Amino acid sequence: MESLHGKNFFSTAEVAKILNVTRVTVFRWIKDGSIKANKIGRNYVIPHEEIIKHLDARPLTEGDKEEIKSLVERTIKDYGETIRMLGRE
Repeated sequence: MESLHGKNFFSTAEVAKILNVTRVTVFRWIKDGSIKANKIGRNYVIPHEEIIKHLDARPLTEGDKEEIKSLVERTIKDYGETIRMLGRE
């Protein structure tokens, strides 16, 4: 996922890439109020906070769940003993 740090506003193309959807979907969300956007000339810009809210609200896909599972397993493999030691403190 593209980093959100350091920017306050994003274009519809950037939001589509971050959320892994099409620009048409982003425009539909703007139109139905799912994402708040500011119109500047002919273009929309979406505040950073709106992207975060949308990310927090979306359900996890099976791919997301598999990636999380893989990362947890790798972390346990690499740092399991350290995690256990910290748990005892």
